[in-house]
Amino acid sequence: MDTKLVSLFEFQPLAISSLQDEMLDNKKVQIDILRLDAMHPEISGNKWFKLKYNLQAAYERGAKSLLSFGGAYSNHLHALAFAGFKTKLKTIGIIRGEEVVNPTLQDCIVWGMDLHFISREKYRHKTEVSFLEEIQSKFPHAYIIPEGANNEAGLLGCNEILQGIPLANYQYIAASVGTATTLCGLINASLGSNEVLGFLAMKQGLYLEEEIKQRTTKTNWRLIDDYHFGGFGKSNAELFTFMDNFTTKHNIDLDRVYTAKMMYGMYDLIQANRFEHNAKFLVIHTGGLQGNRQ
Repeated sequence: MDTKLVSLFEFQPLAISSLQDEMLDNKKVQIDILRLDAMHPEISGNKWFKLKYNLQAAYERGAKSLLSFGGAYSNHLHALAFAGFKTKLKTIGIIRGEEVVNPTLQDCIVWGMDLHFISREKYRHKTEVSFLEEIQSKFPHAYIIPEGANNEAGLLGCNEILQGIPLANYQYIAASVGTATTLCGLINASLGSNEVLGFLAMKQGLYLEEEIKQRTTKTNWRLIDDYHFGGFGKSNAELFTFMDNFTTKHNIDLDRVYTAKMMYGMYDLIQANRFEHNAKFLVIHTGGLQGNRQ
């Protein structure tokens, strides 16, 4: 990875927070949180890992702009816009649905991203060759990144999330799941003694099992689909209460789309005695806190 490129962002060193919690003590369970959210105020969490090799590829190919896809509240597009701002590459966001104004997109505009809204029906074709050829012809100098940086460059970066972490200390590694790119990287980096738990943020997300099997040869993982709270981006008062209590107790903010659902699920399973005593968990905080403003 080009060190000059990395130096533009002034990242903080990775940190691990150990939770102090009476319930965890009673269950004889330890949870450590890998604080990807604290790396950087704008391009935090797993977003940097998913983007860094895409940025490098764009530079190597002489691209004049970066183009990607997402919803109106996309953490991915938010991070991409900031990355383009810092690297002086033009950014283009293809947005799903009707034109709206919100804090996420306002940041994107401030950082120089051009927004193009398309219908939800057309957006469904975003991975098809004919659709991508049409986009490329319209933006011939753009380097196209899939939604959520769900490509080989994104996976390459996610393979590095756990570098330097003493994985032998943990029986379980847990993360929230959207496209599963991050989860695949965690699986690839895990030890045989780890079980990797993926908490799905959407309904009916078990279809991702087949995609995961295509991207890793390891089998020490499973998906958990009981804590999506009604679907992607959905939440309720119970989840918000959990988030507020968690922040008050641990001084760690959770995002409502991904990490809060995962942590709620973790606590629920631990309280139900679904894990052995003395189990140790490494939980990945994937950032996305900007989405809480919506």
